[in-house]
Amino acid sequence: MSSTILTKLDRVVIRFAGDSGDGMQLTGDRFTSDAAALGNDLSTLPNFPAEIRAPQGTLPGVSSFQVQFADHTIATPGDAPDVLVAMNPAALKANLRDLPAGATIIADADEFTKRNLAKVGYESNPLEDESLTGQGFHLHALPLTSMTVEALADFGLTRKDKQRAKNMLALGLLSWLYSRDTAGTEAFLRAKFTNAPEVLEANLVALRTGHAYGETTEDFAVRYEVAPAPMPAGTYRTITGNQALAMGLVAASHRVDLPLVFGSYPITPASDILHQLSALKAHGVTTLQAEDEIAAVGMALGASFGGRLGVTATSGPGLALKAETIGLAVSTELPLVIIDVQRGGPSTGLPTKTEQSDLLQALYGRNGESPVAVIAAQSPSDCFDAAFEAIRIATTYRTPVILLSDGYLANGSEPWRIPDVGDLTTIHVEQTTELNDVDKDGKPVFHAYVRDPDTLARPWAVPGTPGLEHRLGGIEKADITGNISYDPDNHDKMVRLRQAKIDRIADSLPRLEVDDPSGDARVLVLGWGSTYGPIAAATRLVRATGAKVARLHLRHLNPLPADLPTLLRRYDRVVLPEMNLGQLALLLRGKYLVDIRSHTAVRGLPFKAVELAQVIHEHLLDLDIEEIA
Repeated sequence: MSSTILTKLDRVVIRFAGDSGDGMQLTGDRFTSDAAALGNDLSTLPNFPAEIRAPQGTLPGVSSFQVQFADHTIATPGDAPDVLVAMNPAALKANLRDLPAGATIIADADEFTKRNLAKVGYESNPLEDESLTGQGFHLHALPLTSMTVEALADFGLTRKDKQRAKNMLALGLLSWLYSRDTAGTEAFLRAKFTNAPEVLEANLVALRTGHAYGETTEDFAVRYEVAPAPMPAGTYRTITGNQALAMGLVAASHRVDLPLVFGSYPITPASDILHQLSALKAHGVTTLQAEDEIAAVGMALGASFGGRLGVTATSGPGLALKAETIGLAVSTELPLVIIDVQRGGPSTGLPTKTEQSDLLQALYGRNGESPVAVIAAQSPSDCFDAAFEAIRIATTYRTPVILLSDGYLANGSEPWRIPDVGDLTTIHVEQTTELNDVDKDGKPVFHAYVRDPDTLARPWAVPGTPGLEHRLGGIEKADITGNISYDPDNHDKMVRLRQAKIDRIADSLPRLEVDDPSGDARVLVLGWGSTYGPIAAATRLVRATGAKVARLHLRHLNPLPADLPTLLRRYDRVVLPEMNLGQLALLLRGKYLVDIRSHTAVRGLPFKAVELAQVIHEHLLDLDIEEIA
């Protein structure tokens, strides 16, 4: 056994990278689960190609999974990997520019053949020509493939099938290197391959071989340990944004006491919500996989018309197709939740990459004056609370609600403290069962557009309720009675009433809380959606230098919180990072006449904390220069 030095670290960022068929997502997910079991705080960033099977060994086919785990609270998957596990030359070349000096590279030397090197433009083998060590990297070129095949020599599997287990060998090695227990992964493998005992045993042997190699080799002089992070007491699990959305929808449906009907058409990166909900039929969930996006939202709206909780999920292209039916929900004033897991666009764009570019589409992407509520989740675990809030607004105000997530949140994961059911808010919604008005002769009648004086919501009368027959549809209705109306004054009134109903939602929102420890910061960093983590990490970096900066993150984007303009005007400068070309900044400038300084990027990847910290420092310096001048 080798004599290694055990070194304690406060945080580590590891990126697993390889070909699409190398199992990097599974490897990263298992390492993440083992880190979570040890109590580390963590955040992940899966990154994979859109093609089902890109050409093997090429740059477009590289799939990676990055995880940061720490002994303290963290907000992002990390800016740059401390360790890169590269399963082939393409994985090395695609990720090398992200590595800082001093990073560790563990590469599968068996895959660095002349053919594979030529595929990505390497004229010489970087594992042998000292180009990597010359840049300050710590290189471990290991024959991972042949080690795996040799370890499985007694198995009756083909060489190709044996090679598929090399990701488990790499996982075993990394588990040893960072003092991770493999018991959780072994249990996972037993469950996954319960009907394939030879494949199960092969993966277990590969995992243990990698762990044993770390213990016995002289290649690694140092072993590392990251202590658990202090967290409030409770039961935790790792959760992705899409998993949290599914659970939040189900939890909210129980608190509103209405069955959930989920109509959906598969689309990256929203499809996992359908997969998650389809397994929850026992909890009152009905899932319908439609033939297209239009049918999916039609099913959801039909469910709401029938007194159920109608929900649909999609991404940007699907949101465009759903626009007409969302407008119908606006006109009929029925509750409907539309989840938009944003991705890079336009058109098909970057299907597996992240972006925040659907905000204006969510707000205005329908014909006519068609206002809807719009909210955004800020982290994978926050998707649970965002789903809860979307259902509260939709059912209370009888309106469509668009919930914005994105690919970074959908596929990323973090620890989530499972809430006590008793702590979840009960959503009080009553469906109308009685006549609610009188006609001109004083006779009791039901009128579909008599409004609640507080919320301006119309009654939700389920079809088939005796005496409550009424007409609904896309043609404009008369105020109060709901009869078809082409009267100009009535249309103006109904348009303004529907807008006033959305505006009224602001009355139910809590006051905004600005993170401004000193109370006298001059710069406010404003954000929405998944920029929460990078902004939080960036402000932490800036404050560590002694500078003062405030931070505010928005969940509600329509209507905007009533106290927002006052808070914006409190600061000398407002900086707004967005993964688009400045959509929210445009809206805030126009609405409040406040000079919002926009910082944008549309790279398909989240912001880096160091990048945003530099932007903040530049604005602080700019203010100091202005003051001197």
